[in-house]
Amino acid sequence: MLDWASSLFLLSAAAVNLLAVPFALAQVPPAPFETARYEGLFAAAWAGDTAEVRRLVDEGADLTAVDSAQRTALHIAAFASHDETVRALIELGADPNALERGRYDIITIAAVADDPAMVALAMELGGNPANVTSVYDGTALIAAAHLGHVEVVRALIAGGAPLDHINNLNWTALIEAVVLGDGGPRHTETLRALVEAGADRSIPDREGRTPLDHANARGYEEMASILGAE
Repeated sequence: MLDWASSLFLLSAAAVNLLAVPFALAQVPPAPFETARYEGLFAAAWAGDTAEVRRLVDEGADLTAVDSAQRTALHIAAFASHDETVRALIELGADPNALERGRYDIITIAAVADDPAMVALAMELGGNPANVTSVYDGTALIAAAHLGHVEVVRALIAGGAPLDHINNLNWTALIEAVVLGDGGPRHTETLRALVEAGADRSIPDREGRTPLDHANARGYEEMASILGAE
């Protein structure tokens, strides 16, 4: 049974977590009413019609044009998970580090979608895994750790993503894997990958609580073991 102090901590953390939930929801893919109105380059990007994309750009289509949510054709292709269209757009000059209205780049779009192949492709073609994205001033790695997308986390680590970025909630990827995870296999393996890559286990949140403190408070024994290992 938890003592009163641990119970109070968990209640406080739960309140913070409710505030943090939009981190996963803030990324907004094109809605059906939007895609139904797409024309030209936007329509081709959403459909994954790479040949049409190339034709339109050759004829002068603007790669910097945006829809009502400040998404370029590249963002639209990334949301639709069209790898070859993404490749073509970047090769034709689209900016792989551009941010849409929600401040997401294509790497973070792919990270939230649990698409490690797209993440790797975006980095190969010039996307920067260190980009600060979302209204929380996070990174693709923090987003993936939050969601327990372990293969995306591994791809980002391999691509040189910063392990210890602190977002404006004062959380690192390690902290997010614990406080926004469920303690299950996906988040535990995400945590393990971060620790094995050298993520700093000593960085605390605003209240001075480390990832290990959070894991212990939640009874996440395997996470605590990983975080406490010498």
